[in-house]
Amino acid sequence: MSLVEDFNSYRTKMNDRIMSSDNLIIKRLFNLDTNCYSEGQLNEATKEMLGLACSMVLRCDDCVKYHLGKCKELGVTEPQIQEVFSIATLIGGSIVIPHLRRAVEYWDELSK
Repeated sequence: MSLVEDFNSYRTKMNDRIMSSDNLIIKRLFNLDTNCYSEGQLNEATKEMLGLACSMVLRCDDCVKYHLGKCKELGVTEPQIQEVFSIATLIGGSIVIPHLRRAVEYWDELSK
């Protein structure tokens, strides 16, 4: 399996397991997350790029992968992603660089 397939498979498996517990609070949080990234005053791609930048600064590799995948699905271009990477690394500082490396690797996998 590829890096992308591994991530998506694990994410789906675990989300299914989490949702099967029928935890109302968790379901509400997942729903809030889904609705937050829906089209509104900002388009979905812009929201995903914001999520990507925030995830990089917060150093959440799973979140970075998720937002990169959504960005790819929504037609975000390589130059746009590179600008997001620049902003996130500037704001987050040098501690973001390892996450930047993994983000570039994942984006390259998505781009194959």
